[in-house]
Amino acid sequence: MSRIKEIHRKLGIPENYGEDPYIPEQPEADTLVAVAGDILGRPQSLEPVTVKRWLALREAAMKDGFNLLVVSTFRSIDHQTSLIEAKLAKGQSIEKILLTNAAPGYSQHHTGKALDIAVTGCPPLVEQFETTEAFRWLTENAADFHFEMPYGRDNACGFIYEPWHWYMSG
Repeated sequence: MSRIKEIHRKLGIPENYGEDPYIPEQPEADTLVAVAGDILGRPQSLEPVTVKRWLALREAAMKDGFNLLVVSTFRSIDHQTSLIEAKLAKGQSIEKILLTNAAPGYSQHHTGKALDIAVTGCPPLVEQFETTEAFRWLTENAADFHFEMPYGRDNACGFIYEPWHWYMSG
C-alpha cells in the first residue's frame, strides 16, 4: 500500500478520494527557498520560481498601495496530515474537513507554488477577503505574474470558495 493510501486509511478518507470530483495529486516540492515569515512570524518557504514571481507580485502590489501578507505557503504531506488529525480530534467529520483541506498528497501547498494571502484590516482565511481592494487588485493583476485563484465559487474540485488561495501556474 502506498504511503498516501495508508495515511488516507488512517484518517478515514474515502478510497476514491480525488476521483469524483477530480482532484489531482500534488507532488511535494524538491527545492524550497525561504520567504518572509507569515502573519504570525513563522518561517515560510516556496519553490524558487514561485519565490521570484511572488516577490515581483508583492512589489507591484506595494507600488499600488497594497501590502499583501503571507498566511501559509509550503505544507508537507506530514503537516497536512497533522492539520487533519487536529480537526478530527476536535470532533469534526472527515467529510466537513475535506471541504476546506485537501487530503494529504492532494494539496497545492505541497508543490511550494501555493500561497494563502491576507491584507491588513481583514481577518485571514475568510471569504470577506473578496471585498477588499487588495483582492480586486489581485484579480486584475495576478495573472501577469502567473498566479491564479483556483478555488473560486463552485470550483470543480468541490472545495469551499477560497479567495485568499493563489497558485502559481505555468
